[in-house]
Amino acid sequence: MSAENVKQPPSGPRAEVKRQAIVRAARRLFLREGFGVGMDAIATEAGVSKVTVYNHFGSKEALFTAVITSALDEPLSSASSAALDGLPEVEDLRSALIDAARAWVAAVRTNHEVTALRNLVAAEVHRFPELGRAWQGHGPEGHHPAVAGALRTLADQGRLVIPDLEAAIIQLYALLVFPHMVFSGYGTHIDDDLTGRLITSGVDMFLSHYAPPHA
Repeated sequence: MSAENVKQPPSGPRAEVKRQAIVRAARRLFLREGFGVGMDAIATEAGVSKVTVYNHFGSKEALFTAVITSALDEPLSSASSAALDGLPEVEDLRSALIDAARAWVAAVRTNHEVTALRNLVAAEVHRFPELGRAWQGHGPEGHHPAVAGALRTLADQGRLVIPDLEAAIIQLYALLVFPHMVFSGYGTHIDDDLTGRLITSGVDMFLSHYAPPHA
């Protein structure tokens, strides 16, 4: 497909309904059949034409990236996302960030479809290196706008000093979320007690590192 199709996808309420139907259908089929599933099958599953799929996403790599991005944002939905959004307004930043992290980590630990999609990326990237390039092209801010927005606002307020937002996002994930991703990839898990300790110490390490000089 041409670059124009990718740059100017259909817009409006009806187009958004179709876009979400395509993402949901692609997610089901990617999980069931892997990245090798055909775009014809995805279009049929979504109840749209293949042309419509390409009009919205331009390529299977772009569609797969949209599926993964929406899935990785799920743990930041509802309670955890609201908690992150509210961080700039609270007085006790440590307690609020711990509460947000608990909701976030709990969602990560219990969302088995998201784990399966991460494992799918790892399994398919050697056959389809374009997946890795497409995924990398979005960067941490693009994948995790709730985290990026909260940290950026806290930095603007002077409550944290964050010279490199991209690094800070990855570090926060490394402290709170990545341990569970790694263990789940090995078919095991971190127990509740250790999870709680990792959250508390991880938040303390993060806030200590990015605290303003006068704090």
